[in-house]
Amino acid sequence: MPGSDGARGGAWWRSAAIYEIYIRSFADGNGDGVGDIAGIRSRLPYLAGLGVDAIWITPWYPSPMADGGYDITDHRGIDPLFGDLAEAEALIGEAHAHGLRVIADLVPNHTSHRHPWFRAAVAAGPGSPERGRYWFRPGRGLHGELPPNDWTSVFGGPAWTRLPETGEDDAPEWYLHLFAPEQPDLNWTSPDVAGAFDAIIRFWFDRGVDGLRVDVAHGLAKDPDLRDLGPAASGPRAGAAEAAGHDVAGHPHWDRDENAAIFERWRAIADSYAGTPAGPRTFVAEAWRVRENGLARYLRPGRLHTAFNFDFLTCPWDPAALRRAIDGHLAGLAEVGAAATWVLSSHDLVRPVTRYGLNGAWTDLMLGEYDGTADVRLGTRRARAAALLTLALPGAVYVYQGDELGLPEADVPGHARRDPIWERSRGRRRGRDGCRVPLPWDGTPPALGFGAREPWLPQPAGWSALAADRQDRDPESTLTLYRRALRLRRTAAGPEDPLRWRDTPEGLLAFDRGGSFTCAVNLTGGPVPLPGGGEPILASAPLTGGTLPPDTAVWLHAPQDAGGR
Repeated sequence: MPGSDGARGGAWWRSAAIYEIYIRSFADGNGDGVGDIAGIRSRLPYLAGLGVDAIWITPWYPSPMADGGYDITDHRGIDPLFGDLAEAEALIGEAHAHGLRVIADLVPNHTSHRHPWFRAAVAAGPGSPERGRYWFRPGRGLHGELPPNDWTSVFGGPAWTRLPETGEDDAPEWYLHLFAPEQPDLNWTSPDVAGAFDAIIRFWFDRGVDGLRVDVAHGLAKDPDLRDLGPAASGPRAGAAEAAGHDVAGHPHWDRDENAAIFERWRAIADSYAGTPAGPRTFVAEAWRVRENGLARYLRPGRLHTAFNFDFLTCPWDPAALRRAIDGHLAGLAEVGAAATWVLSSHDLVRPVTRYGLNGAWTDLMLGEYDGTADVRLGTRRARAAALLTLALPGAVYVYQGDELGLPEADVPGHARRDPIWERSRGRRRGRDGCRVPLPWDGTPPALGFGAREPWLPQPAGWSALAADRQDRDPESTLTLYRRALRLRRTAAGPEDPLRWRDTPEGLLAFDRGGSFTCAVNLTGGPVPLPGGGEPILASAPLTGGTLPPDTAVWLHAPQDAGGR
């Protein structure tokens, strides 16, 4: 297997490069316009050739697809849209044969409203054990006509939906959904919930899955009294997943201390696989809303292994902000012995090319809210430089599909959008469809190599120029840059080599790792001399006359006495 440890049994997750596959949009193997397991299997040589160590596959479970597969009816099955369980097992085996580990998605905060548990809960009535698996409560007001509290949904609107009148109950109860109404939240104080997810985790680990990405890891536990948010509930971004920075101390449903017991239970399951040929399994947490420097609490010994660093992702193109995010993350995790996990993008967020081309003029990256038109040329330069910066940092890194092609955010027509954010905001918020458009593999119509028919989201005009087959033949393409960088990062510095910042002019970030590797990024707006004492080995843009152009990153072989501190 690839990676720093050279064997599947080691702590590979501490330094791996993982490729995120949004399954609906990666590759269509059966010709129905939607990506699937067959499509992933057909592209495994591409992924191995890219130089990543693992793949993370977004939910492939049976689902009504109210939220792109994150509304699940069976956490141990495969939706027929994507294939079946036998195909999933074949994919896992084939990925391992290509030297790729496999991370699946674990969605423990909610189910689909069509899940058998929720159907049984609705039928069973108030006070039943079935309703105890979710958060059902009577409403407020004279006739229970008001929600039980003032919580708001991440996707907009209230976080409560009232059951319909049946004639048997004068005041139907409400149920909690921090996301869409089709995604009722599970109650993690229920032994049934904890036991079911123990079995789900073992089910996928037994089938060879190497790790699980924990969706909404920061949101599982809730205040048992369901107390009001108060003034925070009425803020302009009250329900957003990344709202308002680190303001969640004492929050009634984000980042509660009770989550620790859940994570410790899961870690014991993962560690129990240490004696198997594949070695111990791993978890990576999606935790948007945490207290300042709070990820370390998720990653203490005996809890989860890694967690995405979203502070780094949301930084503007600013040297001071980037350095603060890097230093803060590394320092916080060092206290608990955890490895950093860097990410620039995902299936939930405006793509880097567009984001960096906006000069920070965005309101909410998940809701797709930004002002003005992005400068794609500027955004491309910065996204390439940010990729080299990210890949040079100590720890693991995730690459979202299509970022290696330099894809910008797609402007999806309103009539074609599918995201519940778009629907629940009645078109006021773009939502996440723009980063989920199917990939262009070649210039062949009608789907640019994605499949045999037009895809489920329309591909923008001009994307054929960014297709993988065209970039494959271009030594200056973004795809070529990623391939070279992903290979070099395995040998340029040791996985545990610390970062040592150089003294540099304002606007230039430069750091050394190990005794012979330097990364420098120019954010000054003008050319600067290359950092001394090194030989360039990879740059995000052409270097001229010994200078580093603006919005450019470079990797150098540097001597041991290069002046780090």
